[in-house]
Amino acid sequence: MTVLSPTPFPRKTAATEQVAFDRAELSRILGVYGRMVAAGEWRDYAMSFLADRAIFSVFRRSAEHPIYRIEKLPGLRHRQGMYAVHAMDGQILKRGHDLEAVLRVFDRKLIRPIE
Repeated sequence: MTVLSPTPFPRKTAATEQVAFDRAELSRILGVYGRMVAAGEWRDYAMSFLADRAIFSVFRRSAEHPIYRIEKLPGLRHRQGMYAVHAMDGQILKRGHDLEAVLRVFDRKLIRPIE
């Protein structure tokens, strides 16, 4: 009878894996966030890394619901695209395969008439 010793490095299971933004994606998101903070539109953010999605939530004030959610859903990468921007009411503002194209939805918010 052979006794197997436990492996020093346990295998990853589905419960321990999570989706996250990589460095390039986070750099693009934080670039948009910085421009919106400079414009006075946004003040705080939060990040959530779940088993099926990564979420970057944007707040106008830190004590309220997020006004926008930027989500990465790898399960949709072959269908509608794995990036999406959701508004406060849950409406999907933009979805696509390219994060840069999806984040362009915020460029409209920076353009205002001069008074």
